[in-house]
Amino acid sequence: MLRKIVITKHVLISVKNMGENKEVLTSYITERLLKQLSFTKACEYGYFLAVTKLISIGHGNTEFSSEHILFPVDICCRTFTPVVGEVFTGIVHKVFERGVILKSGPMNMVYLSARKMPDYFYVLGESPTFVRDDGSKIEIGVVVRYSIFAVRWIEDKRREFRVLATIDSDGLGPVALNGLDGVDI
Repeated sequence: MLRKIVITKHVLISVKNMGENKEVLTSYITERLLKQLSFTKACEYGYFLAVTKLISIGHGNTEFSSEHILFPVDICCRTFTPVVGEVFTGIVHKVFERGVILKSGPMNMVYLSARKMPDYFYVLGESPTFVRDDGSKIEIGVVVRYSIFAVRWIEDKRREFRVLATIDSDGLGPVALNGLDGVDI
């Protein structure tokens, strides 16, 4: 789900970067903010897609350090938040006996459990695969259409959403990209 949110970020500026009049340029604060956001993948509101508007820059605070100034900056952002029930496509990144890991847009950790792949069974080999009786396969590099079953925000060093997926419904599963399902005519 795409959302438009307003958040406050704090930008740390060194006193050495102040101008002659002891002022900090708005452009410098904005540049530092965008650089800081480029290293921030997501927050509890979703994955950052774009900053759409700089709303305000607050007064600098020097209480915690005499060498730095902390500026609160209010910005309007566009974010993407995974929501239970939404349908997406992802590419299989890893295959395990208990399921597969998909990459889908900004989400690098979408787990599709073997329990949520009805009628598929695990085949161990040089390249592990999940196969169904009709011959469809789920293996590394395959595009899979899935529905979000559960979502959790994890506040660890990666700071990301962990998503559980399911293909236990009509229209979900491996996607044929060539249009002929691999059948030669």
